[in-house]
Amino acid sequence: MKIVFRILAAILFLVFFGFALKNTQEVALQFFMGYELRGPLVLLLLGFFAGGAALGVLAMVPTVFRYRNEAARHRKTIVTMEEAAQSDALARSQPPQPDGIVRY
Repeated sequence: MKIVFRILAAILFLVFFGFALKNTQEVALQFFMGYELRGPLVLLLLGFFAGGAALGVLAMVPTVFRYRNEAARHRKTIVTMEEAAQSDALARSQPPQPDGIVRY
């Protein structure tokens, strides 16, 4: 299975490398207020793709932390429940003690 993934990764790399070689012409990206960014098309695409991926990861951070905190809280609850079950099992495993004998 590893070899299949490596072959797919190599093919994907070659496709993207060919794309980069074919798109080296310079382009001008127009922003607001007259700002302009010039550079090779492939580098601008790569930069905006990386920026979008970084923003996507940053958008996921609060959700990931919330789920991690919730999982830690659940783990703590499970540990306390297991300890309670063990103490109950230990109490049940002890033989009953005889009551004191009362003579009149």
